[in-house]
Amino acid sequence: MHTKEQKDIFIISSLRNWYARYERPISSLSLVGGFIFDAIVLKRVDMFWENFWVAVHLGVVALCIIFINGGENEDMNASDPARIHFWLINVLQFTFGGLLSTYLVFYFRSGSLSVSWPFFLILIVAFVANESLKRHYAKLSFQISFFFLSIYSFAIFILPVALHRIGDLIFLLSGLASLLILWIFLKILRSVTKEKFVKSRRIIFLSISGIFVTINMLYFFNLIPPIPLSLKDAGIYHSVARMSDGNYEVASEGGSWFDIFKRYQDFHATPDTTVYAYSAIFAPYFLDTSIVHEWQRYDENSRKWITMGREVLPVVGGREGGFRTFSEKTILNSGRWRVNVETPRGAVLGRLLFRIIPVEQEPELKTTINQ
Repeated sequence: MHTKEQKDIFIISSLRNWYARYERPISSLSLVGGFIFDAIVLKRVDMFWENFWVAVHLGVVALCIIFINGGENEDMNASDPARIHFWLINVLQFTFGGLLSTYLVFYFRSGSLSVSWPFFLILIVAFVANESLKRHYAKLSFQISFFFLSIYSFAIFILPVALHRIGDLIFLLSGLASLLILWIFLKILRSVTKEKFVKSRRIIFLSISGIFVTINMLYFFNLIPPIPLSLKDAGIYHSVARMSDGNYEVASEGGSWFDIFKRYQDFHATPDTTVYAYSAIFAPYFLDTSIVHEWQRYDENSRKWITMGREVLPVVGGREGGFRTFSEKTILNSGRWRVNVETPRGAVLGRLLFRIIPVEQEPELKTTINQ
């Protein structure tokens, strides 16, 4: 007869072995499922619970790193499901996956992929590496690199939310705050890891320096999405008018369903037609700033985009659907045009691409209400 304790041990051991056997597909499913969950659930970058969610994840990561490396755990086998080290590594990997998927959702909403792709590429590579490079999680330098990237990505948007300001100074403060938090953590970690930290100190310093320099370069070249701002709605219209109830009435050409697959929107214009660029920009509560509509025409001879005008527009923070505003331009040459919706320092929130097609008679228009 087996005792109850023996049965419990057998069940736990069976579960451990089953998880170890199917760990890869389980991890992949949880990764995809977690990303979809975040995309649906995470609404606003300035909400308390969203940021509390990130802060808790960072706390779990910090504790896992300390426990994994605490004492001298050289005898622990990261692939043995019977050891606590195995489960700590799995929790660490799962938590990093949650953080990176959250950042991908927030940053993707904030910027234009065509401009900010280098930063998105870093997050995506980290996201994939988190799934496929589990064996490296036993390395302290790998853990610290991921941790610093997570702290820095969080600080970039939480400081503007907390201080109600954006700009170069706030970005630099986010970098300093990230370094300070990591320095405090490394002081604690060094006291519990002893020689293990000393052995990895050089590569940890190099990896942190590399991440810090890379993110700063991307920011000052306007390759990081201008989070916490985001483009909620935008369009090119034949007319835009603010109604008495605060909503906007817009007129556009009636098109077919496959127009969504066109890169450039066709805009049929008579010689005196005015083109309107409409945008709704989300900004956190109490963060009042401005954005720029940069009108550009593509010159076929030089094969370059020529700036034809820039309009600075105010943005008031707090509205769920974004602060609505528009700019307009008359007498546009035929050909390809675009309106860059960007911050005053040039970070692109989105682009409106359209093609001016001259006509003798105005096209039939349909009117809709943008709320």
